[in-house]
Amino acid sequence: MSVSGRQGWRGPLAEATVRLAAAGVEDPAGDARHLLAHALGLPRDRLLLALDSNPEPAALARFAGFVGLRAARRPVAQITGRRLFWGRTFGVSGDVLDPRPETETLVALALAGPFARVLDLGTGSGCLLVTLLAEGPAATGVGTDRSPAAIRVARATAAAHGVADRAAFLEADWFGDLGGGFDLIVANPPYIPEAALATLAPEVRLWEPREALTPGPDGLEALGAIVAGAPARLAPGGRLFVEVGAGQARRVAAAARAAGLAEVGTHADLDGRPRVVAARAP
Repeated sequence: MSVSGRQGWRGPLAEATVRLAAAGVEDPAGDARHLLAHALGLPRDRLLLALDSNPEPAALARFAGFVGLRAARRPVAQITGRRLFWGRTFGVSGDVLDPRPETETLVALALAGPFARVLDLGTGSGCLLVTLLAEGPAATGVGTDRSPAAIRVARATAAAHGVADRAAFLEADWFGDLGGGFDLIVANPPYIPEAALATLAPEVRLWEPREALTPGPDGLEALGAIVAGAPARLAPGGRLFVEVGAGQARRVAAAARAAGLAEVGTHADLDGRPRVVAARAP
């Protein structure tokens, strides 16, 4: 990247935008600004004040490195190491799924009722469990994940948000050997059919953990295991909320009814897509 004292950061920012556009990035200008703010250690809303300052070599090198990663289609959240979810900043790495805005639909539904003991299956970054414990200061919870790296991320997330004393994390494939008594079970499991991975954006396909994206050929393997195992772990009247993919809600709801769960329903996200299947233990 070239440096012009008269242009300040505007020249490098314009060059970065052109490079990201050529790489196929969806919002090259927005991402370039985000990465420049990160390189300068500034909030994004303060970037304008710095654009006319003379670029320092160290900051310029940082920015160039970030732009190179983004041109390789690495997600911005992985480059900056953080993502905003339900009003809180969560740590993000290549070891966990990047928290999605649509998953906030599940959080809103869970918070609509009381809970004291939470189980988060496939916790990943820990965004669901940590958010629920932060919003429910009297609650305790358990997060399970079969990835040791994900467990490390989730523990760090719980500590960063002050809920580590109320959260336990277990390396397990879904329920492991956990007993019952949970009045709230939540899960955002892998649900993308294996054959569909090739159609995903490079940011997802190349950089996010495969095991967090697909459970197998039809995408329903994890959802089926969760719905089948939930009744034995839910307290009487306990609630279950699972995120589902396109075209899966009806089949997952049917599986929940077959497992003996009651009050089964489907809820859409802000885009109107069926996103969460809810059920309750009798």
